[in-house]
Amino acid sequence: MKTLKHFLIYGIVGLVLEVIYTGIASLLKGDYSMQGFTFLVMFPIYGLAVFLEPLHSKIRTIPWWIRGTFYLTLIWLVEYTSGLMLAIILGHCPWHYSDPLNINGLITLKMAPEWFLAGLGFEFLHDYLDKITI
Repeated sequence: MKTLKHFLIYGIVGLVLEVIYTGIASLLKGDYSMQGFTFLVMFPIYGLAVFLEPLHSKIRTIPWWIRGTFYLTLIWLVEYTSGLMLAIILGHCPWHYSDPLNINGLITLKMAPEWFLAGLGFEFLHDYLDKITI
């Protein structure tokens, strides 16, 4: 039951952060409505962070920059794989990166700092969820 609750929380947190991120990006492009967005299919993808919990517990003593790089790599792997699977199942991937640093439109190297920080932020959320009763 704890795993399911954490899955749901990671999914919700991921969706909220993505809407905030895209809203801020919209503002920086001059859109004062700050319209943010996400795709509902992202909910289970963000929820997959629950499977990083055992890994986090094992690598917490490793320097932060190595852990962040490791999380970044795993996040890109999940993003690429899930995007590819969605493209096969749906006929297209809901997101498509078009910048020069994209790989098949499914991931972009441009997002490295964001995913690096998201991975490290996950550690704080994981530790917090383990301390509270939900």
